[in-house]
Amino acid sequence: MLNQLTPEHEAVRATLKRYIAEKINPFVDEWEKAEIFPAHQVFKGMGDLGLLGLDKPVENGGGGLDYSYAAVMAETLADINCGGIPMATGVQTDMATPALAKHGSAELRAEFLAPAIAGDYVACLGVSEVGSGSDVASVKTTARKDGDDYIINGGKMWTTNGTQADFCCVLANTSDGASHRNKSLIVVPMKAKGVSVARKLQKVGMDSSDTAQLYFDEVRVPQRYRIGEEGKGFMYQMEQFQMERLWGALNACAGAQRAIDVTIEYTRERKAFGRSLLDNQWIHYTLAELQTEVEALRSLAWRGVEMVVQGRDATQLATMAKLKAGRVARQTADGCLQFWGGMGYVMDSPINRMWRDARLCSIGGGADEVMLQVLCKFMGTFPKG
Repeated sequence: MLNQLTPEHEAVRATLKRYIAEKINPFVDEWEKAEIFPAHQVFKGMGDLGLLGLDKPVENGGGGLDYSYAAVMAETLADINCGGIPMATGVQTDMATPALAKHGSAELRAEFLAPAIAGDYVACLGVSEVGSGSDVASVKTTARKDGDDYIINGGKMWTTNGTQADFCCVLANTSDGASHRNKSLIVVPMKAKGVSVARKLQKVGMDSSDTAQLYFDEVRVPQRYRIGEEGKGFMYQMEQFQMERLWGALNACAGAQRAIDVTIEYTRERKAFGRSLLDNQWIHYTLAELQTEVEALRSLAWRGVEMVVQGRDATQLATMAKLKAGRVARQTADGCLQFWGGMGYVMDSPINRMWRDARLCSIGGGADEVMLQVLCKFMGTFPKG
């Protein structure tokens, strides 16, 4: 697939690079200090350029292109001088809206997907809970029927874009059946009565991305806000995880490449004991090892992209790529930071921010251990019962 990228793919990359250079990177330091970025402003600019719906339906304002274009965007977002804004954008394009685009009714897509693609609405995803992080089947949020409505009670945790979102795609239990068949995905407007942001979470990294804990207290929404069929929410979310995991792998891979590139530049210019740091064999050999890991990850992730484009189930490869990405991101950022010496420990150095932001990749979107569990099930080695 990497060899099949067209001038159209590169045009998308160039457009996004230009927008990042002109409208995002000059303000990133300010937004990092504020621990929030203006999502509506940034997303509206992306929406005006047609970047928020590259692979979404044309009838909702999307580009109608295949997933490889969204993959190019996931990589290019690593040009942003932080991890929080790319992650928030990925939630908008590849985590909160794929199920809505694929399974939502025409009316629901017109009401919520179209303004998300235009950048007029900010989306968030309500899956994880305080007691149910990576264990999606154990979520406790409920949605009971009352006439033509659902009444939603519960809460969600670690919700990216949560303080600024216009709507949340919420996974909730809609019956008392088996845990894999009793859940539905429901669009919940954040202005609905009973929705509250309990708190904005302060994190180790991803500072400019707002992350919230949400509560739902007798929140009434029409049943027509349900995405697809009742009871199929778990399955829809598993499908959606393919996009989330591939997005994470592609973006983390490009971020690791950036860490290597800036470290080569820094160690070439930095002198110690009469020569460039880069001339030390340990440093240039280590960077070569890290570069090899990045290339291996890139190939794995793009194999997953190719499967999605072909309409095949990429869950296994996407899970492998997500697992590998978390480890490569951590190894690369930490290894590169060491070569920056004291400057690497200074918070406003670029490698320090990469180091802090990269740590999330092994936790968010399913921890490494959950990725291993999924892979063991594919291999038939996971204990039964």
